[in-house]
Amino acid sequence: MISKTAQVTLLFWMMKIIATTLGETLGDFLAMTLKLGYGVGIMITLSFFIIVLIVQLLVKNYIPFLFWVVIVATTTLGTEISDFIDRSLGLGYTGGTAILLFGLLLTLFVWHKTHKTIKIFPITLRNQELYFWLAILFSNSLGTAFGDFLTDVLGLSYGVGALVTAAIIALVVLVHYQTKINEVVLFWIAFIFTRPFGATFGDFLTKPIEKGGLNLGTLFATTVSIGLMVVLILIEHKRRTLNTVKNAL
Repeated sequence: MISKTAQVTLLFWMMKIIATTLGETLGDFLAMTLKLGYGVGIMITLSFFIIVLIVQLLVKNYIPFLFWVVIVATTTLGTEISDFIDRSLGLGYTGGTAILLFGLLLTLFVWHKTHKTIKIFPITLRNQELYFWLAILFSNSLGTAFGDFLTDVLGLSYGVGALVTAAIIALVVLVHYQTKINEVVLFWIAFIFTRPFGATFGDFLTKPIEKGGLNLGTLFATTVSIGLMVVLILIEHKRRTLNTVKNAL
């Protein structure tokens, strides 16, 4: 049976980081630049997420463009969910981080309890794929909340916040190659922390200079991120096509 999810490679992580940056800037563009608010932003991004997720669940194999559109949908919706919990509900970044962490751990626990694994590749069963996407949504929402926690609660600049999360990711990579710690556990740690890295980097690009950002604007940063994402998806499509031909031979 053919897996419905992407294989974890260096290209996967590059696309994940760009997707998280895009989710942050696009979410802020909807809620803040267009002044739609977090409630309306959630309704828009949730509707888009549900539509592309249904299509993803209906297809029979891994289609890079569709898969990564759903990833981007989770990062954008995750931005709105995190900001809604933290700001609209008034629970703060610490409370939002705790709630989303609990949701992620509960999802991973039930997933493992049901299927005896939480590996993201290969995934061939629809029920397992639903757990996967729920975990992805929680992890991307959690990453946004944690990134805001670093900058707004701990007082780190956006650049320093990005460096802190980048250092954590680098440490996970080092642990992966130097120890025998379960690679699935390390994957989820790295996956979670690529989100605050992308989120804080997105804030670094868009926030005012007096707040430590580059003030490039959410529309410009979103446009550039979309362009980079399209290029990487085309590379992934080409890689998949070459692998298909090679396997056929």
